[in-house]
Amino acid sequence: MEVLTFTEEFSSPVVAKRLFTAMVLEADTLIPKLAPQAVKSKYAKHRIDAVDKDNLTHSYTVVEGVTLLDKFESIAYDIKFEATPEGGCKGTFVSKYFPKPGAEIKEEEIKEGKEKAAAVYKAVEAYVVANPQAYA
Repeated sequence: MEVLTFTEEFSSPVVAKRLFTAMVLEADTLIPKLAPQAVKSKYAKHRIDAVDKDNLTHSYTVVEGVTLLDKFESIAYDIKFEATPEGGCKGTFVSKYFPKPGAEIKEEEIKEGKEKAAAVYKAVEAYVVANPQAYA
């Protein structure tokens, strides 16, 4: 089966560097506080492929854990934040699913994972909006 690729774009009123800092650089401490259900007893091993603080990009790959649903060899993510003229940012989130040979992939399973990720993103964004000094 071929690689399944999905691209999501979003906009935010938050300045790109602040959102990048919260979502990428401080994710290990912030996300468990804001969305404990997203990390509670959930095992996932990530490989950091690249973090570019100047260009506000982050690439990582999930190589082990429940996220793979025993159906994927890995899932690679590329995230990019860009400033917008309005003062906020535009983000692009690309995910690439590498299925195991013979795995039956259901669209609902991928959709559910993407919805959980979107909920975490919204929680982080809401926190940064509500706390203007955070990550300034």
